[in-house]
Amino acid sequence: MLPNQGRTKEELLAHMSKLRERDVKWRDGRVFSLVFYAGEDVLSLLHEASSMFFSENALNPTAFPSLRQMETETTQMVATLLHGDADTAGSLTSGGTESILMAVKSARDWARRKQGAQPASSARSNLVMPNSAHPAFVKAGHYLDVDVRIVQVADDGRADVAAMAAAIDANTVLLVGSAPSYPHGLLDPIEALAAVALERDVLFHVDACVGGLMLPFVERLGHAVPRWDFRVPGVTSISADLHKYGYAAKGASTVTYRTRELRKAQFEVHVDWSGGIWASPSAAGTRPGGPIAAAWAVWNYLGEEGYLRLAAATLGATHALQAGVRSIPGLRVVGEPEMTVFAIGSDELDLYAIADRMQELGWMLDRQHKPPTLHLTVMPAHAPHVDAIIAALRESVEAVRGKGTSAEGTAAMYGMLGSMPDRALVGNFVLDLLDGFDRRA
Repeated sequence: MLPNQGRTKEELLAHMSKLRERDVKWRDGRVFSLVFYAGEDVLSLLHEASSMFFSENALNPTAFPSLRQMETETTQMVATLLHGDADTAGSLTSGGTESILMAVKSARDWARRKQGAQPASSARSNLVMPNSAHPAFVKAGHYLDVDVRIVQVADDGRADVAAMAAAIDANTVLLVGSAPSYPHGLLDPIEALAAVALERDVLFHVDACVGGLMLPFVERLGHAVPRWDFRVPGVTSISADLHKYGYAAKGASTVTYRTRELRKAQFEVHVDWSGGIWASPSAAGTRPGGPIAAAWAVWNYLGEEGYLRLAAATLGATHALQAGVRSIPGLRVVGEPEMTVFAIGSDELDLYAIADRMQELGWMLDRQHKPPTLHLTVMPAHAPHVDAIIAALRESVEAVRGKGTSAEGTAAMYGMLGSMPDRALVGNFVLDLLDGFDRRA
């Protein structure tokens, strides 16, 4: 309820500080996703740059040419990092979901222009993706009336190229691969998938939201990385989040196209509105200037040297954490991850109970299922705390070892939801959970 009278700034800020006391302590490396913290110097710059353009609106680039220039320079830097050429062009979005939404929209409209007003038959357009790809593609399919064909990954956890090829038909507008997939940090066979896309004349999107601004520096540090970017013929678009390993302020992501003509399919223009000629480059109308300014500022502040330094620290922490996981009986690292995202698996321990215990100790690990795993996105903030993390993990394992499946806490809920055969029932449960959040606030 709106208060009858306003409150003082001091009172409000004190109350807000009180509210956040229960939040996870991300500066101390206590969370393995959600916040990508690169140090107080970077955080201070993000605050100042964002505040400088707090009120500006990138809806009209002619009103704020400063934002237009910073956005253009930022997307060009990303395109260069992804090995684009002079014709490669991108857009800045509010996050990975919007980048993916735009890639699907562009593919759908590109196919319509190529085929005429309707798809090749009466069937709807479709996209083909491995089941490890991000659910934002499913969301985009719902929003854009594009069927989503989900293909089971191969035994190694990566996209099954033959199965993906078999799922393509005359109405397929987009093939999807991940670099890497979020759940286990595994790169799909991008070159093989791109060859299929070329052969079948289908656009191919690489979702590199989590890896797009880390993998280039992993490679420059001398680590072997399979090719996944615009060096691969057949890759037509790439999403890469600035607010992940680009260390920009939220929300900021990019979607980059091999050609400017492909990017035009993302745009919307309406020329007969009484309010004037209307044009929109992405899903949002009003676009806050703060994230654009902060993204431009951090890229120029860190430069290649800074990103290499942060990548080296993060890789070192990742390898140390993986070694620690492997040293604990009953735990394993899932697959052979290429970068700084990985998952912990077990054939004998209740991983969800371990996550509950870790949370009691102040460490927030993401829970995954199909199969049950614990997810870690490693960041520079974790480097000073590797020993403490492994010690807490070892203590948590010993606390649950031999106790079987937990019937308490989050562990019980995840175990139940993962095992229920009626997935529609699970979906309804989660919808009710989301709907109830505001009742519990």
